[in-house]
Amino acid sequence: MPINSFDDYPMTWRPARAGLHPPFYRALAVQLERDILSGRLPPHTKLPPQRELADFLDLNLSTVTRAFRLCTEKGLVYAVIGRGTFVSPNAALSNTTGDTKKPLIELGSIHPYDALSEILADTAREILRGREAAHLFALLGAEDEDRHARTACRWLARFSLAAEPTNLLLTAGTQSALAIVLTALFDAGDRIAVDRYTYANFINLAKQLNIRLIPIEGDVDGMLPDALAQQHQQINIKGVYLMPSCTNPTGIVMPEERRRDIAAVLRKRNILLIEDDAYGFTARENAAPMTVLLPRQSVYLHSLSKLTCPGLRVAYMLVPAHFRQLIRRAARSISMAIPPLSAEIASELIESGAAERIMREKCRMSEERNHIFRGIFPAHTGNTRSFFQWMPLPVGCGGANFEAQAQHRGVRVLSSDRFAVGSETEHSFIRLALCSPPTNEELARGLRIVHDLMEENTIPPQTETLIL
Repeated sequence: MPINSFDDYPMTWRPARAGLHPPFYRALAVQLERDILSGRLPPHTKLPPQRELADFLDLNLSTVTRAFRLCTEKGLVYAVIGRGTFVSPNAALSNTTGDTKKPLIELGSIHPYDALSEILADTAREILRGREAAHLFALLGAEDEDRHARTACRWLARFSLAAEPTNLLLTAGTQSALAIVLTALFDAGDRIAVDRYTYANFINLAKQLNIRLIPIEGDVDGMLPDALAQQHQQINIKGVYLMPSCTNPTGIVMPEERRRDIAAVLRKRNILLIEDDAYGFTARENAAPMTVLLPRQSVYLHSLSKLTCPGLRVAYMLVPAHFRQLIRRAARSISMAIPPLSAEIASELIESGAAERIMREKCRMSEERNHIFRGIFPAHTGNTRSFFQWMPLPVGCGGANFEAQAQHRGVRVLSSDRFAVGSETEHSFIRLALCSPPTNEELARGLRIVHDLMEENTIPPQTETLIL
């Protein structure tokens, strides 16, 4: 039957002929699986007869039959004799939640080497055995705050940042610090410039506070200064949120020249910088924080959670003197104070040298895991000590669809949709958390599955007819 005879013919499913490539049965099965998992084909949808699909695609009937058989084996479709083939009622659910008997390989959420948490447990036990452990369950006093602030300043000096205890505030993690900053220094309706792909929890926080995020174009070195300046000329931008030493999710490390150029734009236009340095310790370049370039118009955030243990919710926030009262007032209204036990553990880790040892070990483990990553994806370049890598998906492969496909194969990944600000972009990406699998072997297994899925979703140049 001529293809054009189907132009006005009603069909419940029209596979993309351009997306078919050898082996055709497998490519057709992948399309059907993708459309079911994405919700395009709801449960109980009756699929076109196999012979009808064969005519529509100019394929042999046996090719379509093999594709349907593959999807039947996966539980995606079922056949009723005399009636046809239907989408299974729980296909999307069962394939997106994963097999409970076989846990997913975690490459989505960041769990930074949880095995090292035992060092923190040992430190906590020693502290609680002390004679004055009881006072750790009261609110921090002024003397304790000052002591912890001095320790924090010595630690920040390790990262080329000179800080005074009076301008430093301890918070219960970076997310709490961000909430404090936005509440203290911004109003509903204010605009903050960000990278097109940025920290997902910052996006959610801004939405809750009705603060508008303005995406600024960038390149391999990060946000473009000219694009930021041009956007500020068109609309009033009050602040910029950046992770220059390792951007989450893209992993971009902004070079010193780009930092200076961005700082010049911010200085000229009196725009506040919020510098999130959660992953800066993984950068080989070891460049000084941007805050050094803009000490009077920067709020600097340094988290110990990723550096030591995610359950240790401690972050250091350095603020200019003229913001100090506003910041402290907002901090008291949001979280009262950091738990004293957490503050004590953080200070002890720093003073004993344990924080340094954990940090170095995490960087070593990251180098090892990035070596595994490059062995499977040799063409990909990036920070070789990063906890995660940012991967482009094949052209035409949507992020949500790829997430669903990966989860069906036993791997959890996060697509660029979760980190995007503003309008949709032409291409989709995924973030792979190399630090999260408990072993190198499990990481390698997960990465190979992702690699195979990318190969399956890659459409090669059409060089031959679809007729088999």
